[in-house]
Amino acid sequence: MGQVVTVFGGTGFLGRRVVRHLRDKGFSVRVASRQPRALSGHDPEIRPTAADIRERQSIATAVEGAFGVVNAVSLYVERGTDTFQAVHVAAAERLAEEARKAGIERFIQVSGIGADAASSSPYIRARGQGEQAVHAVFASACVVRPAVMFGPDDAFLNTLAQLLRRLPIYPLFGRGTTRLQPADVEDVGEMIGKLMQRTAAEAITVECGGPRVYTYEELVRTIARAANVDRTLVSVPFAAWHALARVAEVLPGAPVTRNQVELMEIDTVASADVPGFADFGISPRPLEEVLQSILQVPT
Repeated sequence: MGQVVTVFGGTGFLGRRVVRHLRDKGFSVRVASRQPRALSGHDPEIRPTAADIRERQSIATAVEGAFGVVNAVSLYVERGTDTFQAVHVAAAERLAEEARKAGIERFIQVSGIGADAASSSPYIRARGQGEQAVHAVFASACVVRPAVMFGPDDAFLNTLAQLLRRLPIYPLFGRGTTRLQPADVEDVGEMIGKLMQRTAAEAITVECGGPRVYTYEELVRTIARAANVDRTLVSVPFAAWHALARVAEVLPGAPVTRNQVELMEIDTVASADVPGFADFGISPRPLEEVLQSILQVPT
């Protein structure tokens, strides 16, 4: 049995990859979630564990005896008591506190490129404050800031592709000049696995950006070409997007959220002076390499 790592948010889009990459590196993994369910496969070293990041006792039970903890819990739309402050700040701090009390050696906090405790955006601000809260109680915590992530089951490129197929005229966020650096979710999972393997227990922040920076318009055109559709692109002011998002968030599935709009107002590109994939021997996969499988379009 390998060293145990408890992954909170381990059933999510990124969390599932984190679990697999940790397992590939010889760790035993506890997949902590509010409603644990049987996992595919029969690997006895991957175990679902009941835990609620809002409750100290369940956190303490989930991390007891573990070597490491990964916080991959994320929230994109506020619902009732599940607010950005509650999930990204208070719960992250609570988890870090319980991990420190339990003698956990490695703590990894998943955040995002652009996280900023001084931002006017509640989502972006909470992400930044969450990083600060974790470091205040777990000084050697590692922070992983991914760019927007893509993968076969993502909610970003798949949504763009569906809209491009349905809409003859495609609305851009603003003028379409916001810069993005999409990263393969598998590469981000690998990064977290490598961070957990580090021999030194010291704080580090890494930013995970893919090999190419796109403007939003360039990204949309790239997806349209791959999907074999020809669309007219039109600029839509951000003020209109904010108004639309306020209405859309009450709908099931929230086709567009305010935090998505706020993120599209800033560049989410990895900083040159912050460690990234290359520093850990990872060659990030280009979006074009996996775009066909994401779109399920024959090559």
